[in-house]
Amino acid sequence: MPRTTPPRPVDVEELFPELRPWRREALRLHPRRGNPAVHESSVGGPLLWPADEPWPTCEAEHDLGRDEDAVEIEGAPDFVPVVQLHRNDAPGVEFPPGKDLLQVLWCPFDPPGLYCPLPRVYWRTTASLGEVRSTPPAPDGARAEHVPAPCVVHPEPVVDYPSWDLPEDLSDQLSERFEQLEKETGWQYEDELAEAPGIKMGGYPSWTQDPLWPECEGCGETMEHLLTVSSVEYDGDGSSTWIPVEDRDGGDLDVRDRVQLQRPHGLMLGDMGGVYVFECRTCPDRPFTHHFDCS
Repeated sequence: MPRTTPPRPVDVEELFPELRPWRREALRLHPRRGNPAVHESSVGGPLLWPADEPWPTCEAEHDLGRDEDAVEIEGAPDFVPVVQLHRNDAPGVEFPPGKDLLQVLWCPFDPPGLYCPLPRVYWRTTASLGEVRSTPPAPDGARAEHVPAPCVVHPEPVVDYPSWDLPEDLSDQLSERFEQLEKETGWQYEDELAEAPGIKMGGYPSWTQDPLWPECEGCGETMEHLLTVSSVEYDGDGSSTWIPVEDRDGGDLDVRDRVQLQRPHGLMLGDMGGVYVFECRTCPDRPFTHHFDCS
């Protein structure tokens, strides 16, 4: 079943024409618990991984001290699948020339002093993959909240407008009108009208704290937002503007069903946080990095 984000309850660009130059296209993945096949786009599902290519492992030190039942790690732990996305399922997403498959994995253990898994990005050409190997299970002792449950995806293009990323002078200029809109309609710009939450490609990161756009170490340019992986698909008690039409049930969903919709992948990154993956599209090797924040 597709997933459809409802139209915003007000016309953002009509009310705030100053935002038109700042609109960005994003792709909500809408993960839902399921049993994705290896050849399908997915969150937390099996990957089309070449049989002749070693599975990636993490050489970093790891912090296991926060888990009473933590086990000692023997050797470098395996990375776990986070996102697999085919170009045919990703309208509006810019793939490198000749590539038609994106794979993002991360280490499910914490590096010292951090509450964030370390991601890696792979771009591939499916026609050249050859024989595919089995996706290994998550390593023993992996943090359960850092291992996404297998989910099918329902990609949907949406439009993002910036909230945290609004330039300060424009934010100051619009703040009174944002407040007036909330008084008149109840709709809050930052949470309900700006950028889409959840796991998504492109658009604006769904920051929890102040924005931090990294610069490419190679060319010095500000990097582009590739992927947000958030702990929740939407916030709120069921009245969120971001709940897909197909997941609404007259507001009568019980708590268990609502949690399943909010966190279908089972992830919890810090305190309701997110991992934001960035890439440089200027440098030929398309280097990437990431940032993490939480409440």
